Amino acid sequence: MALNTLFGGAYAGRRVLVTGHTGFKGSWLALWLRELGAHVAGLALDPITTPAHWDLLGLDDVTDHRVDLRNADAVRRVLEQYQPEVIFHLAAKPLVRRSYAEPVETFATNVMGLINLLEAARACTSTRAVVNVTTDKVYLDQPTDNGYNEACPLGGHDPYSTSKACAELVSDCYRKSYFHSVGNGGACIATARAGNVIGGGDWSEDRLVSDLVRAAVANTPLRLRNPDAVRPWQHVLEPLSGYLRLGQGLLAGEPVEGPWNFGPADDATVPVATLVARMRERWPSVLVEPSPGPHPHEASTLRLDCSKAAHELGWYPVWNAATTVARTVDWYRAFHQNGELCSKNDLRDYITDARAAGIEWAGRS
Repeated sequence: MALNTLFGGAYAGRRVLVTGHTGFKGSWLALWLRELGAHVAGLALDPITTPAHWDLLGLDDVTDHRVDLRNADAVRRVLEQYQPEVIFHLAAKPLVRRSYAEPVETFATNVMGLINLLEAARACTSTRAVVNVTTDKVYLDQPTDNGYNEACPLGGHDPYSTSKACAELVSDCYRKSYFHSVGNGGACIATARAGNVIGGGDWSEDRLVSDLVRAAVANTPLRLRNPDAVRPWQHVLEPLSGYLRLGQGLLAGEPVEGPWNFGPADDATVPVATLVARMRERWPSVLVEPSPGPHPHEASTLRLDCSKAAHELGWYPVWNAATTVARTVDWYRAFHQNGELCSKNDLRDYITDARAAGIEWAGRS
């Protein structure tokens, strides 16, 4: 299956920088970009888990820069050296509960780290497109029946959510003040807000699926907090296809600057307890028990309205809830029970299913 024609062939032969490439989503994005024929460089810290999806992939042809975003000079040197045409910014302090314990580090990385990157991009004449990945948690906690859309007010209760809402404002400021909007011929910038991302290769602490997998492997129950919390669960490949579609649009001069939601199929926004039950159907070793608490504040309901991405980008989720859970559980079982790595197979099957559904970015087989 030829993949370099996906997204209109926008990435074939291009220099692309992925920040956070050693993390869960970043490693999957680096894999996909390589399959698209891009020349990929990464800027990140060392992986924070063992095992780590990045290490398992063995993408030796990705130029690997281990740089802290808070080091403005080091970030600038990477861009000067590599001269990327497209930047996907995924590096972050990403965990809600850890942000309560590390607020300074969270704001320094998620806000000032972004500013350091955008300042370097301003000075890099090759850069034409920046996709800044934030989160669905940027919205003010006031759930609606139809879900949050991109016009809903920003907010944030915990340091992580607030820092990402700040990152949205910083992106909007740079778009209006320095980038394409002032006609300087430089980079265009868009932001992407995704839901709760699951899939194989995430072993981070304090993420539901990762914690369930660890407990299943150890044959111990997981203490479950907030079983009634409603979240938009989506396979990692879903938002990545949205990020890649955004980058394609920016490169082509489409009017796609600004914020975009990328959420799951309608049947995948469900309570935590429902996701756990579906995983247990696939892997009986998944067991839970109540957690006594108390727990830090987290939004009770997160639901995304992705109609803008559907109408203006032609972007739609590919996998429903059943497929998302099955692919996620099967990836971990194959790895932990047989030592198999199913990432490339999952990627190719996802693209096959997108083509079968007639989704535009997938093109024709």
